[in-house]
Amino acid sequence: MPYSEINGINIRYEVRGSGAPLLMMAPGGFDSTIEKWTTSGIWAGMKPLETLTSRYTCIAYDRREAGLSGGRVERVSWTTYAHEAKGLLDVLGIPRAFVMGGCMGCSTASAFAVTYPEATLGMILHWPVGGVRWRQNGLERFQSHVDFVKQNGLDAVVELARKGGSFWAEPKAGPWASTICADESFAGSFANQDQARYLAMVALMGQTLFDRDTATGPEPMELMALRTPSVIIPGADAAHATSAARYLQECLEGAVYHDVPVEQQTPDAVRQWIIEFMESNAVVEAA
Repeated sequence: MPYSEINGINIRYEVRGSGAPLLMMAPGGFDSTIEKWTTSGIWAGMKPLETLTSRYTCIAYDRREAGLSGGRVERVSWTTYAHEAKGLLDVLGIPRAFVMGGCMGCSTASAFAVTYPEATLGMILHWPVGGVRWRQNGLERFQSHVDFVKQNGLDAVVELARKGGSFWAEPKAGPWASTICADESFAGSFANQDQARYLAMVALMGQTLFDRDTATGPEPMELMALRTPSVIIPGADAAHATSAARYLQECLEGAVYHDVPVEQQTPDAVRQWIIEFMESNAVVEAA
């Protein structure tokens, strides 16, 4: 798979198919990788990278600090992730695209639409994350890492990351665990940084990303100002609270909301909803 440097970070990506461009923000929390579209939860049954490519140009990537993409120690926000996604479109010479988020990818997708509305043909939000338990879980992960660093130091973080593999698998290893595993030079610089400054930054990053008890991402007034066509497919568990999907429906004027229980959201049904949404909005764009 190809790599490209985006905002100074090496990003792994893949382009499949032909037709209208579909930029895909993967599920998997902080393990947002290309492979999650075929291995993670409901998406493993839908397999969008295999079943949508006959109609669309599907663009998938390992988000920064995930999988085999690189990273940089800095305070990351949802807007940071949006800049990365736009940079990938720029590398590919694609001025506008549909954006599809799965799970935590929905927060990236909505941040992209708010930051780059002129580049967004439409937004597909599949099982958006959010809710009280989602926020609590996210903050606890960051606090677990902060406590581990205070007690053991940054060298111990590097050792733990090499064993645990990712922030999602081992929260104590922190948000840069995957990059530590993938890049030996990064691991060295990570261990040698100022610990006090790092702790302050990573604590603020957790508070920034998990700042509300509903769908994480842009501010509600930013969402309410959007005029981007949107479709929402709700989840119903501790990470993908239905209340978060309803919040997005309230904020996104004219959004299509599939009020269907999760057990009835079959791969074929979800795929058809996505195709119908993109086809109907592709007609508007062509005009």
